[in-house]
Amino acid sequence: MSSSLCDTIWLSEKRKNLLLLLMEGPRDIEQIKTSLNVNSKAMMPQIKILNKQGLILQNGNTYELSDIGTLVVGNMLPLLNTLEVIEENKEYWASRDVSAIPHDLFMRLGELGECMVIEPDLNHLFDLPREFTENIMKSRSILSSLSYYHPLYPSLYSKLAKSKAEVELVLTESVFERLKNETPDELRSLLESENTTVMVCEESLNIPTIAVTDRFMYLCLFDRQGKYDHRKVMSFDESALCWGRELFKHYKKSARKVTDI
Repeated sequence: MSSSLCDTIWLSEKRKNLLLLLMEGPRDIEQIKTSLNVNSKAMMPQIKILNKQGLILQNGNTYELSDIGTLVVGNMLPLLNTLEVIEENKEYWASRDVSAIPHDLFMRLGELGECMVIEPDLNHLFDLPREFTENIMKSRSILSSLSYYHPLYPSLYSKLAKSKAEVELVLTESVFERLKNETPDELRSLLESENTTVMVCEESLNIPTIAVTDRFMYLCLFDRQGKYDHRKVMSFDESALCWGRELFKHYKKSARKVTDI
């Protein structure tokens, strides 16, 4: 039975797409034809197969998922989402060191949704990506974890603190020391801001950058050789924002709050 169900679902793109469509709610044949861009002659044999397997039910002129169909499709979605994330940027994910991502979050990588890999050209290798700076300045809530020092970070986060955005920063000891020694004024403005919380993590964060705002999720990972190659992942999907907040909270747990230099 399980093998037959696998064949039913995965060996036909029409059947798979219909199941995913019905996950959104019941549809009549005209709605199915319009949504899937098919005709009745192509679709009716697939509907009969799904009905025979007990995955869909017919109520009058409409079709809907059965209880078993709801269970099956609900478990299909995470796999399909994961495949989509990986296939969009297969080389990137194959070359990343993902050990710094907790196992449960790594297994939910599909929640990143429609994400893009930002890869700067050689002329802007050490600049912060425009996609990042433009969107973070428009954000009202910012969670950010930094394990390496970028010369543009102090002024950027100081501006955010003055903009009245809610900011939570988790820094490594080494980043905090560089801020303290090289840009004390910016660090002081962060610590004195009522809307900014600065925390220091004694342990290694193992992830160069995490930034999650009310607008986007931004993640930077080392490659499998432990090197930083300036490539980042960015997503605006709500599911990615939720995923990123969980990752930030994971590293925040081992950080202590600091209030003065």
